[in-house]
Amino acid sequence: MLAVRTRINELAAKAKTAAGLTPEEEAERKDLRAEFLANFRAAFRSQVEMLQVFDKDGQEVTPEKVKQIQRENGIRED
Repeated sequence: MLAVRTRINELAAKAKTAAGLTPEEEAERKDLRAEFLANFRAAFRSQVEMLQVFDKDGQEVTPEKVKQIQRENGIRED
């Protein structure tokens, strides 16, 4: 993921120069952005699916939809 982000930044810097990007580099940048977003979304979804919410009294108030996903993934047994 770090290599993808580094390459995206390199291409972004080059795009700002007078030379700009070649058509191949533009296609590469598009593919890298798509890969980066897919990885970001997967990581974010994983974080949300692992979350537990508690109220100020210490009672769990995790939404039922999240609990169901956790059960399906074997994270929760209740």
